[in-house]
Amino acid sequence: MKRDKTPVQVASIGFTGKTAQKFFDSIKDAGVRTVLDIRLNNTSQLAGFAKKQDLPYFLEHLCGATYVEMPELAPEPDLFKRYQSKELSWENFRTEYFELIARRRVESNLDIALFESGCLLCSEHLPHHCHRMFALEYLNQHWNKRLSITHLT
Repeated sequence: MKRDKTPVQVASIGFTGKTAQKFFDSIKDAGVRTVLDIRLNNTSQLAGFAKKQDLPYFLEHLCGATYVEMPELAPEPDLFKRYQSKELSWENFRTEYFELIARRRVESNLDIALFESGCLLCSEHLPHHCHRMFALEYLNQHWNKRLSITHLT
């Protein structure tokens, strides 16, 4: 596959361990236009200021960004549960997650334009143990445009 040399600028962020000010300032300062919510559970009490029902308002009014729920990149509950219970190693979680999003044909079904100046959102503070890193890795391998990734902390 021949790659387009112009990279797509995309970010990722987790809300855990951040104040609302830090979270929204990071998104605004990075020039994010669209927050792509790839969380499995985006309505729990733990989500706080990042709850699905409140986030579109905050993003629009504080950052000038839009909100898009993207369940195609969320892991299935059973897969996530098996990883949390240590039934699956991180590497096996990655393998099964890749298989899942391949079955969903995300590389064909998602619009790459949403990712330009977009930001994948999940709960994990750092990306190195979050499926958002795997989602971006998978898409980078399957799209003809390279994703230039910045992890907002």
